[in-house]
Amino acid sequence: MSTPPLLLKSAVLAQVPHAFSTRVGGVSAGPFASLNFGNPMELPPGVARDPVENINVNFRRVLEVIGVPERRVQQVYQVHGCAVRVYRAGDAPREWTPQGEFDHKADAMVTDDPGRVLAVRVADCVPVLLASGDGRVVGAVHAGWRGVVLGVLPAAVEAMLSLGARDIRAAIGPCIGPTRFEVGPEVVAEFAPRWPGAVREHPEGVPGKAMIDLALALRDQLAEVEVSSVDAIQRCTASEPEWFFSHRRDRGITGRMVGVIGPTA
Repeated sequence: MSTPPLLLKSAVLAQVPHAFSTRVGGVSAGPFASLNFGNPMELPPGVARDPVENINVNFRRVLEVIGVPERRVQQVYQVHGCAVRVYRAGDAPREWTPQGEFDHKADAMVTDDPGRVLAVRVADCVPVLLASGDGRVVGAVHAGWRGVVLGVLPAAVEAMLSLGARDIRAAIGPCIGPTRFEVGPEVVAEFAPRWPGAVREHPEGVPGKAMIDLALALRDQLAEVEVSSVDAIQRCTASEPEWFFSHRRDRGITGRMVGVIGPTA
């Protein structure tokens, strides 16, 4: 008998179907074993891509566990930007960015359509799931360091407010932790002025380099947009190979976890 998907959930989102996946409980094999939801852009010779059939089975398993097996999975082409796509029942999707521009690529989604489940793919970047107090409006965010700097999370909150969301709460999922996320001076220069608490001294004192706490920076951003009900699953994807995929740890040859969320029916 196969192992069921091992999923992580947040108490602040208990009113809506949601989960952060681990790598446990799927049908994928090799470097993608076993609960995989995506392929790297490029793979070296001799490493085959995970078939889409496996990824579809893995999604079906997760939807069954969170109790919405009939819903449509909604995803976007993630580009480490700040655009948010807004989906409504019966409507063509419209795109949202803080500048009011339109873009077919995005790193966050918002919906009030109870027929959908939003899914963002991660393998060290931060998945953030959002829900209004009544559970009728939800959001899913993919935030790497570039997305944090560009403000993808506050943009998603603003898009939710445009749909009437109130009392928004947030769950920050597993991501690469500050003991493993080494960055160069260009990243330090972006974070230090805005989120000084998220910048930590390099353990070996390497000049110009530091360690970054992405989750802490995102907490600060949520406070700035008055989201006070925040939960964080403090697990480091790069430090737990038996639990999580990690792009940095596995040098790009790895699978993807997901953060999934849907409105209350």
